[in-house]
Parts: sequence; C-alpha cells; structure tokens
Amino acid sequence: MTVETRLAVAAEKPAERAGTETETERETKEDARWKPVLNLPCELIVDLPLPDFKISDLLKLRVGSVLDAHLHVGKDVPLRLNGTLLGWIEFEMVGNSLAVRLTELV
Repeated sequence: MTVETRLAVAAEKPAERAGTETETERETKEDARWKPVLNLPCELIVDLPLPDFKISDLLKLRVGSVLDAHLHVGKDVPLRLNGTLLGWIEFEMVGNSLAVRLTELV
C-alpha cells in the first residue's frame, strides 16, 4: 500500500475522539483480563430434579441403573458453575448422545 493510499483510507474513516476506545480495543482488553483464569478448573453441574426420589431408591442404585426424571421435553433445568446458578438448560438428543442446550443465562 502506498503512502497516498494509506492517507486516502485514513481520510475515509470517521475521526475518533481522543481517549475513546473502539469496540475491538475493548474486546481485546476484556480478553486479556480473562487470560490468567482461562485454564483454571471449574465444576459445571446440571441440577436434575427427581421429585419422587426416596432414600430407598438411593440404596437400590447400581452401575447401569436408569432413573426416570419425569422431565417433559423442553423443560428447563438449572445449570450451576461451582455452585452458583449460571443459567438454564434443556436436554436434547444429538444422534446417539444426550446433550444440553443453554436456553438462558442469569
């Protein structure tokens, strides 16, 4: 790019006031703030309500046991991160896998 082309492109951009940040600069700073903690482990928990679950049901649990959650398709369940409510999810089937879809962030 020649000097004249760079000057012409610069002249086409709206002048920004001194001291203001562009959206990209703000996002870059935001990303930099999170960088020190991005690799810290955390625990993501899906709270699956089992309204009719009893102690006797707990004692009967074995590897391979199936629990009926009595959930209706599309019903939202709480999603917690390190014990703090993060949002709400719903369960979906994706191929042969059970997946969760984030429906709301708190």
